[in-house]
Amino acid sequence: MPGFADSFWSGDYAGGLGVLFGKLQQGVIENQQILQISKLRADAEDAYGQRLATIPAGAEKPGGFGRDDGASVRKAFDGLKKEMDDAGKNHRKVADNIRQLVISPFSKWCEAHEERIINSHDDLQGQIKSHDKQAEAVKKLRSHYFNKCRLVEDLEEETKFIQVPAPGTPSSATAPPTALAAVATAAPAIKLPEPDDPEEEEPLEIGDLFYQPAEVKKMLAHMLETIPLGEVKVAILGTYQNVSTGENIVKFIQENLGATSISHAERIGQDLVTHGFLRLVGTVGNTFANSSKLHYQWRPKTFQLTGKPEKPAQKPAKALENGDTIESPTMAYVGDYLGGLLTNQHPGETPGDRLRREASEADERYKGGVKKLDLMRCALEESMVEHLKFMERCELDRLKAIKAVILDLSGAISNVIPSIQATVDNMLLYQETIQPLGDLRYMLESYRTGSYAPKVVTYESYYNSVDEQTFGVDLEARARADRKRVPIIITSVLTYLDHHYPDLEGDEARRGIWLVDVPLAATHHLRNVINTGKTIPKEALATYEIPIVASALKLYLLELPDSLVSSQKYEIIKTVYTTHGAEGEEKQRLAVIQNTLGSLPLTNIATLDAITTHFTRLIELTSADDAYVTALAQDLSSCILRPRVESSLTQHERHAYRLVRDLFAHKEQIFGELKRASTLNSGRARAVSTDESQRRALMEARNRAVIGAARSRPSSPAPGSRHRRDASTDGGNRFPIQTSPTGGSPRGSRYRPSSLEVPGGASSLDRDQKLDSEVETPKVSSEPESFAHHESEESSPATPTAGVEKSNSLTRKSQAGGGSTRFPRKGANLVRSAAGGPKKDSLTMGGSFEEERPAGVSLTDRPMDD
Repeated sequence: MPGFADSFWSGDYAGGLGVLFGKLQQGVIENQQILQISKLRADAEDAYGQRLATIPAGAEKPGGFGRDDGASVRKAFDGLKKEMDDAGKNHRKVADNIRQLVISPFSKWCEAHEERIINSHDDLQGQIKSHDKQAEAVKKLRSHYFNKCRLVEDLEEETKFIQVPAPGTPSSATAPPTALAAVATAAPAIKLPEPDDPEEEEPLEIGDLFYQPAEVKKMLAHMLETIPLGEVKVAILGTYQNVSTGENIVKFIQENLGATSISHAERIGQDLVTHGFLRLVGTVGNTFANSSKLHYQWRPKTFQLTGKPEKPAQKPAKALENGDTIESPTMAYVGDYLGGLLTNQHPGETPGDRLRREASEADERYKGGVKKLDLMRCALEESMVEHLKFMERCELDRLKAIKAVILDLSGAISNVIPSIQATVDNMLLYQETIQPLGDLRYMLESYRTGSYAPKVVTYESYYNSVDEQTFGVDLEARARADRKRVPIIITSVLTYLDHHYPDLEGDEARRGIWLVDVPLAATHHLRNVINTGKTIPKEALATYEIPIVASALKLYLLELPDSLVSSQKYEIIKTVYTTHGAEGEEKQRLAVIQNTLGSLPLTNIATLDAITTHFTRLIELTSADDAYVTALAQDLSSCILRPRVESSLTQHERHAYRLVRDLFAHKEQIFGELKRASTLNSGRARAVSTDESQRRALMEARNRAVIGAARSRPSSPAPGSRHRRDASTDGGNRFPIQTSPTGGSPRGSRYRPSSLEVPGGASSLDRDQKLDSEVETPKVSSEPESFAHHESEESSPATPTAGVEKSNSLTRKSQAGGGSTRFPRKGANLVRSAAGGPKKDSLTMGGSFEEERPAGVSLTDRPMDD
């Protein structure tokens, strides 16, 4: 049964948590109802006891039983009054027991339970708000970065277009001066954006906070109204108006902007300088410091933004009567020029260099924002898992507490008033009907919003590069960057596990690594180490326990933008199992599954085949029972196939689980037929990409086509060059699925690198007959040894000879009689002597993964030629 940690996830994180905390708040109200009914019962018992206590006095009347001292009728009456008084005392005692044993302790527990829920809700809500805020900041940084890249790209395209001569234009060596002048006149002018042009309405980072333009305007207006403004005269440079000292600016920042220290206030002032609201006058540089001797001039941009009137600069004065001059026009111009040189941080920078520098700076800020968002997302998911597990325990404790309260309530009544035993029995019956685990299961089945499916925000380079990230990247893009058909992370993890299975004690431990509940924090720790987009070094995986490595592979599959079997095929798979889900319809079902998988990209097919091969061999060689296969298929179902949008309908469907079971049970039939059928089909056409990241490449191709068409001569009938993809020079298949050794084909033969090649040759029956007579030497893969398949076991799996008892699954010998183990354990001999007892290990009977493996897909991957 899934728990809270795997049941209340949603794309925005807040949706699933909202459903969960809504149910938890409902539990808080239910606790209050239990308290209320206990209080009402106590009040009723108390009132009833008091009314019973008034009965004896109210029954006394003069002239009645008081006149008879020894009559038997009076004794009966007196006993009846005494029973009435005792009954009142008993009922008041019931009321006291309910208050002391039920209401008082349970009310304290309810308050603590409600406080735990509120604390978890506030903590998670704060983290989600921070994550959403950072996500919005990343979107704005991405937009800013792309805008800068477009400006740089437009500048380069315009410059390139000017440098290329127009068709038919005479060269400069032979053209007359008038023609050159005409060409120069007709050349388009480069129009660069003004440096101070306002861009999109983006927030400005001042200090450690982001301010919207309206907030910046209000803050600057307040500063101009509060901070004293004056003028400063600098030798040679002239007089500067609208000047404030650094000390006054820092004082204002501390009093109005919440600066906690002088250094914090100086950082805020430096940001004002950087954004062009202030500039340092009279000194080289443009840094901000808290000093009464440093003067900063408020730039015209500040007055234009706030709408405040700017004090005009003093005009140069003419010569005085005594011959002295205050300031001449020439000196004013020189002063402005020298002032600009002193305050410019990038002297001599061309507009093109400025645009490229700004694009590079925007790229770095965007990268930093994405990394920060990724860390915040990981921390949020870890915190959510911890809180969800804690909330699950709290909810289970609440249900158990209610059960205990009802038991205490019934006990408080039944121990005092035997006459109402029937009522107590009914209360006990109600108490027995409460099943905490059943209620918890009902809550999960009725209100769960989705399984754990993390949504990764990846860095989107403008130039479509995925070299710096592995997790969350599209599978085909990752394989293309690795120049492999199967991404390197999958082959590396499977190979690493293949080599370390012998280090585990027994088949149960080997099977169990895929079902261990690994803490998400440990998996994220390994993810952050290997999420580099590069080949994974073996020593990086060696520092982690084997279940963590296996969990990292499952996390990689979950973080893919789409499931391994595309979510677009979910409805097809659902229809298949709805129509042909019976036991006798395997043939029709598998045929449709083959066709469905055949329409997937080759990278998805190769990856699915490699993963399926690994698990089918693990199941076979460890003699896994049906319960383990069921648990494994259930655990991997979300990694293999997920619906596009998970809803209340898809949560209870088991089509993905049944698909995984069929892949395990009929792997050879599905992928064997898939490879044979693919050789008859032509290469798969690729979908046209609408990604804006290809804009530059498309524009360059268009420009080259225009220039090439202009330069072409009428006498040249040769067609334009077309893009083609040649066959691999190594003569092998680009897709790493190989059912039998392929013979060397003639170099002149037609080769389709996008198809699944099935070599011509003997049929499977011929190969079976050949295997009965001889054992073929297994081929050696250039990749690290892993679950690679060899042809010697394709059609005839090893069967134990008569008289040999079935032992641990990895111990069976093959019929070929191979005696070497696939996983030799370092420093120890795994073969037990006859005196060592009947217990055997799967690696000790001379069998090996090399000999036992069935025919299928080799994990050997080849470089891509495109």
